[in-house]
Parts: sequence; C-alpha cells; structure tokens
Amino acid sequence: MSEQRAPALKDIFNVERLQHIATEMTTVYPAFDARSFLEHATAGLAELSVMQRMARVSESLHAVIPLDYPQTLERLYALAPRLNSAFVSLFLPHYVASYGLADFTRSMAALKYFTAFGSAEFAVRPFLQHDLTRTLAVMQQWSQDDNEHVRRLASEGSRPRLPWSFRLAEVQANPALCAPILDNLKADPSLYVRKSVANHLNDITKDHPEWVLSLIEGWSLANPHTAWIARHALRSLIKQGNTRALTIIGAGARAEVTLHELSVTPAVINLGERINLSFGLESLSSSAQKLVVDYAIEYVKSAGHSATKVFKLKAFTLGPGETQRISREQHIRELTTRKHYPGRHVVHVMVNGERLGSSEFELRD
Repeated sequence: MSEQRAPALKDIFNVERLQHIATEMTTVYPAFDARSFLEHATAGLAELSVMQRMARVSESLHAVIPLDYPQTLERLYALAPRLNSAFVSLFLPHYVASYGLADFTRSMAALKYFTAFGSAEFAVRPFLQHDLTRTLAVMQQWSQDDNEHVRRLASEGSRPRLPWSFRLAEVQANPALCAPILDNLKADPSLYVRKSVANHLNDITKDHPEWVLSLIEGWSLANPHTAWIARHALRSLIKQGNTRALTIIGAGARAEVTLHELSVTPAVINLGERINLSFGLESLSSSAQKLVVDYAIEYVKSAGHSATKVFKLKAFTLGPGETQRISREQHIRELTTRKHYPGRHVVHVMVNGERLGSSEFELRD
C-alpha cells in the first residue's frame, strides 16, 4: 500500500474554506456579495501558492465591498472571531497592509487586534518599511502589552530575516533599532514570546554575532526565562563552536572526556534510508562538566566537494567519572533545502565546539 500524501499547505485556502469565509462575512455584513467574492477568489486558484491564495482573499474582499477603509475594518473586526482557522485569518492583517498604509493609527490598532486570531507578523512589515521610526515606537509599546500575541508581534514582526517575508534592511544593518523591544521581552513568561525573541536574536547572529554576544553577556541569566532565550538565541553560534556563546551557557571550557565506541551504521545506505550514530562519553574530570554535544555531517556536493551541516544533539551535565551513552537516528532523504549526492559522507562528533572523533557512511548512487 502506498503512503497517503499529506494535503498541501495551500489547500488550507480551498473552495470550501472560501465558502466558509463568504458565509461568515454575509452573517456580519448582510449586503455582502458572496457570489462575486467567490468568483474573484477562486479564479485560477489551483495555480496559486498558499501566500498568493491568502493575498487573493483580501484582494477579493476589497474588490466586492463598496465601503471605505474604516467601514470595511468594522466588518472585518466582526468577522475575525468567526473564522475557523488561525492560519486563514492571516488575510485580515494582509488587508490592513494592502489598503491601510495611509491610515497609520487606525491600521496599527487593527494589526494589534487581528494578531490575536492568527498573526500580523507579515502585515506589519510594510509599515516598518514605509515609516520605520514611527512603527517601531508603536511596537515598543506592544512589547509591554498584557496580551502575549501582541508582545510576540513586537518581536516577530521586526525580525530582520523573517521567513516568508522580505528582509528589513535598516534593522539588518542596525540591530540596535530593536534593542528596546528585545530588552522588554528578555524575561517574558510566555514560551510563545520567548521563541520569537530567540529567533529574532538568532537572525541577528547571521550579520552581527558580536552585537548579540555583547547584549546577552549584559543580561542576568539567573532568570530561567532569560537563560532559555539566551540558549536558543545562540544556537547557530554554539553549533559553530563559538567560544563566547559556549561560555555564556556554561560550556566554554574544553571538555575533559574520552570518546568511546563511535559508530555510524549501516556503513552503506541508499537514499531514503537511515543511519544510526552511537557513541559514549566518559568523564576524565574530578568535577561536574556542562557539555554541549553536536554532530556534523560532511555532505557530498555535485562538484565533488563537501558542505558541512551541524545538528544539535544534547546538552547535559556529566558528573565526575560518569559515562553517558548517546545515540541518534537520521533519515537521509531529499529535502527542499538539501539535495544528496552519492559518495563518502563523514560524520564528526563535537563536544563544547571541539571535534573529538569521526566516522563515515557511504551513500550509494
């Protein structure tokens, strides 16, 4: 029996969902022309990506609603809690970004309202691009809001490298512009918010690693929420073996350990199969050690050279004389972000940024 393929993400905006939007819009706005909306929204639907379909919904609403921007927002405010999908609700802030750029105050209030139903992280970015100083000032206020969705919007919407969106060139060049927002959120009680803050800081490490390291070195990590953000914000630098990043999380010292019985099995695989990495770490220290254990695979590339990808394994404290056995299974399969080529692939075990041993496996053609 063949595996059943998961539905495509874009099918969230299928015909049935568009009918749901039309039905609920008619409930809050009886004069709504549902037929014209559906004709406009479904035209060429099969060829559209998920984000194009989301944009099409707000465009279709604009095309058939004969009201001005403030009047339309009133109807969309009423529609928001009636939608049956948080992701689908992204068309609401998209409408604000598309048609409310000239009505700044009203639009900022709308984004704050709509973000609680899904997220307005993409929609706030045109406002940042259009008037960075004024928009950041509002977002700094959001970072102190009682609602975790609003606080997250302050961090997520201002990320310099937000996935599925354009980069914020000014923020990417000068991360200090968002420092007040990040400072307000560095000990946030919400994991939802903390993940965003960590991702925002990890974005910055791609362009200004020293700035992030200096910022976090100035924080008190006695608060567990702040320590969590620091650890996840520095994940890329930790994978690279950056000494300052490892020191911040307490793993800056060279590990006093011996690597035992490193193996990668099977030795030869076909694409789509799995490898098993296994090894032991024995402490040689008379005191407990904080260890960050990663592994790296040197992937064969089309031109014959290799490109190394580091994967997180485990962070733990190893007591004096203790031995810890570690194993990990990895699926070697095609990804949209990685194409595999046959040949000898080397696997390295790294502890506190230092390579302690290597093994290999062969990928068949």
